[in-house]
Amino acid sequence: MKDYVVLVTDSNEVLGTMEKLKAHSSDTPLHRAFSVFLFNTQGELLLQQRSHKKKTWPLVWSNSVCGHLRLKETPLAAAKRRLQFELGIKKAELSVALPDYRYRAEKDGIVENEICPVLVGYTDETPAPNSDEIEAIKWIPWKKWLVEIEKHPEGYSPWCVEETQLLVKKNKI
Repeated sequence: MKDYVVLVTDSNEVLGTMEKLKAHSSDTPLHRAFSVFLFNTQGELLLQQRSHKKKTWPLVWSNSVCGHLRLKETPLAAAKRRLQFELGIKKAELSVALPDYRYRAEKDGIVENEICPVLVGYTDETPAPNSDEIEAIKWIPWKKWLVEIEKHPEGYSPWCVEETQLLVKKNKI
């Protein structure tokens, strides 16, 4: 089954859809996405290493889950769908922390260009990573994570680093 992205204007008005793999290129059009920072009850953040099969940022460590919204889907519904698909997590308390986050990043000739609400969530479920999406996972205490991205931001996806900084700056975690 082909995945699609929802193309949007700068003001987030829908222009149409495009096949996800075709959309991500050196000239990726602006589209809708979301990003999730998932914590456990010990206050640890779940990080994932993106699968080697990914077109964008393969094998790069990033936040818990990222994905694209379907047409007429809310960021919350999309996040729940991808948490289950990528991590096998069915129960997570989620809320939108940064509703208007937008970024553009490039790696190896592929551009990400997204309006990307950031959600924060909590779960006690044990992740069961989908190997088509995730190479590896690890839990990291939040304070240790903040030190890690300060020392080694190049080791992580640029959106993950920037979203973390915004979550801290806006007191969302």
